[in-house]
Amino acid sequence: MSLVLRNLQRAIPLRRVPLRQRMEAVRSILGVQKFDLGIICVDNKSIQHINRIYREKNIPTDVLSFPFHENLKAGEIPQPDFPDDYNLGDIFLGVEYIFQQCKENEDYYDILTVTATHGLCHLLGFTHSTEATWQQMYQKEKQVLEELGRRTGAKLHPLSRDLF
Repeated sequence: MSLVLRNLQRAIPLRRVPLRQRMEAVRSILGVQKFDLGIICVDNKSIQHINRIYREKNIPTDVLSFPFHENLKAGEIPQPDFPDDYNLGDIFLGVEYIFQQCKENEDYYDILTVTATHGLCHLLGFTHSTEATWQQMYQKEKQVLEELGRRTGAKLHPLSRDLF
């Protein structure tokens, strides 16, 4: 199915092709390429507004995920009964925030990829609210990013590596 990648911000220049290519590969690695996925790139003001509404945190953030299928167990692939249910959900990337958090030696598109992968793992039921669930999510992100690295040559590390 389709990957819809929208850029709704003008704060940071964004080339969608590199992110699209990498996220198509991530979808393949995770075995979810038959599902629709939305990735929406927004600025700090927009991500802060969404964060305030849905998480009651009035600050910008890097990624917010909104799953189509709720209550999945970590890593569970949805089993839809209807064609319209082949949807994973939407990932909002705070690209301005991500850009501001990038260190000098980090590639912006690498960090976007890592952040979007983190968001996609959330859509598949992974969380990091406890050390045990964080460990599961970290291992999945690490496995996916290592495989992506083998395919692309990029050296990518999980977003959640320093949570616990």
